[in-house]
Amino acid sequence: MRLNDTTIFFAVAASMLAAAAVLAENIDPYDDGSKYAYAENAGWVNFDPNVSDPNVGATVTSTKVSGFIWCSNIGWINLDPNDSDPDTGVVNDGAGNLSGYAWAENAGWINFNPTVPADPSRYGVTVDPQGYFSGWAWGENIGWIKFGLDKPVRACKVAADDLANFADQWLVSGASVADLRPDRQVDFADYGVLAAYWLDYCPDDWPLK
Repeated sequence: MRLNDTTIFFAVAASMLAAAAVLAENIDPYDDGSKYAYAENAGWVNFDPNVSDPNVGATVTSTKVSGFIWCSNIGWINLDPNDSDPDTGVVNDGAGNLSGYAWAENAGWINFNPTVPADPSRYGVTVDPQGYFSGWAWGENIGWIKFGLDKPVRACKVAADDLANFADQWLVSGASVADLRPDRQVDFADYGVLAAYWLDYCPDDWPLK
C-alpha cells in the first residue's frame, strides 16, 4: 500500500467511525453501573437509562454531549436542546472540559460549567482520558449535581486495554470481537478502524470492551 493510499484509508475510516459514534449512547462501557450523577435536591441522574431508543442515554464526542438522560424526580433532561445548532447544548472542548446548558422540562436549565462569585476555581464537569466524569453542574431549580461518585459516569474511550484485546484476536479468521469492519476476518483493515478511534470516544457497541 502506498503512502497516499494509507492516508486516504485512515481518513475514510475516521469519517465513517465519527458518523457511527453519534448514533447511540456510549456510557458505561463495561456495564458495571458507571452511569450515575447525584442532584442534591432531585436524586440520582441516570446517563444510560434502560430504554430502547437511539436518542435515550448520553452520547459523548470530542465536540459535545447529546441525548436524553433520566432523573426519577424531575423526568427527562435533554443534553442538546437545540440539536440543529452545534454551538448549543452541552459542549466538549476536545480536552474533556464541558460547558453549556442542558434542559429539564420540569427543572429548567442545567449549567455544566457553573462559576462561584469571587472564586476562580473551575467547578464545571470534565471527562478525563479514561472517560470518567467529575466536577459539578448547577440546576437553577435543583441546585448542585455532583459527578465523580463511587462509580462515576463513564464514557467509552479507546485505550490500551482495547489494543490488548485486539492483539489477542490478531489475524484470527471467523467471527471475532476484533472483526471491526466486519468481514469475518481480523486483519490490517480492522487495525485501521481501531487506529481511527484511538484515544477518542467510541459507540456503545464497541466490541473490545
